[in-house]
Amino acid sequence: VQLQASGGGLVQAGDSLRLSCAASGRTFLKYRMGWFRRAPGKEREFVASINKSGGSTYYAESVKGRFTISRDKANANLTLTLQMNSLQPDDTAVYYCAASGRDYGPLYDYWGQGTQVTVSS
Repeated sequence: VQLQASGGGLVQAGDSLRLSCAASGRTFLKYRMGWFRRAPGKEREFVASINKSGGSTYYAESVKGRFTISRDKANANLTLTLQMNSLQPDDTAVYYCAASGRDYGPLYDYWGQGTQVTVSS
């Protein structure tokens, strides 16, 4: 079971980035997927999630309207995406993708290794 996040980088305020998470080793079509982030000196926080079918999404208030989560379910090896627009310095963090076997709730079973996003002012 592997989740591999990629796409992070250094950008300026107002720029966009697209994060991807490749999932393999299981049929992740059956998993709710999410993005989390951890800023320096802070606790990990929820960013966005998407249900198994891709028909329902949920966002943290701080990113609502700027970030979009989506999933490609063309095959069993899922690709999860987080489109981040209008990035701000407060968005600077390590971003993690995660998979949950539960339809609801804060518990996630599998985690990727994280990708660094740095937004300069």
